[in-house]
Amino acid sequence: MTPVMTRAAKKSPRDDTRLVAECLSGSEEAWSLLIEKYKALIYSIPVKYGLPPHEAADVFQVTCMELLTRLSELREPRALPKWLMQVAHHQCYRWKRQQSRVVSRDADLQLPEPETPAIAESLVQQTQEEQMLREAVAALTPQCRRLVELLFFETPPRPYGQVAAELGLAVGSIGFTRQKCMDRLRRQLDAMGFL
Repeated sequence: MTPVMTRAAKKSPRDDTRLVAECLSGSEEAWSLLIEKYKALIYSIPVKYGLPPHEAADVFQVTCMELLTRLSELREPRALPKWLMQVAHHQCYRWKRQQSRVVSRDADLQLPEPETPAIAESLVQQTQEEQMLREAVAALTPQCRRLVELLFFETPPRPYGQVAAELGLAVGSIGFTRQKCMDRLRRQLDAMGFL
């Protein structure tokens, strides 16, 4: 694979078509970029199911193995996020079903295998929106990205004094800088079609 394509894939975080093509041609760097791009999306599914951390890690591994073995079957690379959510959902559902079994299936061979329910449309939409937000934040400048992380993703949020010290800004400029970064984030989300 040419280095030009890889650099282009890094510059365009939403370009799954290019990343998938590079993965299928054997680029280890593209595989790393693809997994890095979607790891939070994949992990978000078992978290929503309330799985313990070791089970969430198992769901992540199984989902990544499915991606590795079945990527060539993907007809539309833009469908990759939804496909990953489906695989993770099915793994979580299997785990939940195994945890709630009271009657052994070996005792009654006539019991039908329950079907895996479809992902609730609201869960799909919420997870897709979360992924779009992660990608939009990743596309911000490093200073804006860090400011957004410090102010909105940490619990409890940091006081302006600490944020200013970490970013090397005056305390009085944090509000203006925050507004500028939020405007950039809004424009990025609008460009991605975020509702």
